[in-house]
Amino acid sequence: MTHVVLLRGVNVGGHRTFRPARLVEQLQHLGAVNIGAAGTFVIQRPVSQTQLRKELASRLPFETQIMICPSREIAKLFSQDWFAGRPYRPDVVRFVSVLSRAPRLSPPLPLTLPSRGQWLLRVLACNGRFVIGEYRRQMKAIGYLGALDRIFGAAATTRNWNTITAIGKVLDRGVMRAT
Repeated sequence: MTHVVLLRGVNVGGHRTFRPARLVEQLQHLGAVNIGAAGTFVIQRPVSQTQLRKELASRLPFETQIMICPSREIAKLFSQDWFAGRPYRPDVVRFVSVLSRAPRLSPPLPLTLPSRGQWLLRVLACNGRFVIGEYRRQMKAIGYLGALDRIFGAAATTRNWNTITAIGKVLDRGVMRAT
């Protein structure tokens, strides 16, 4: 089974830095593909999540949370148009936060933060382990993204929708190769 790996809090602001391309070389036997610089990978060869987690932890120069999703979970994200009716705006980033597990808490959605004044973060939906939304390109929005852990009761790592789309393209190519 193909997996998607998302590392939390790496290569951000000079902290917990590493070279994703080097890690991909070390995981070549698993058919690893790097997506960007934020610690996002597609693992194309069959491996258990336990073994994959061990492989990653032993090769990273620091400890970090490792979110592993079966590719079918990511594929389900594309079954809906989460941003339907929301025009593209250059000052707004569409995102998906991946939770370490299904949320313990489920706030009423959509959720807007802050609750008064101009919004900086909007959570549009929660689908299993995925929190889908958008945020404004402002520094204060990062604090609200960090609050998703507390709001949903599970650790989260966030990726731009463009990154999720890139993952989908790699997964599609893998399906095409397998047929």
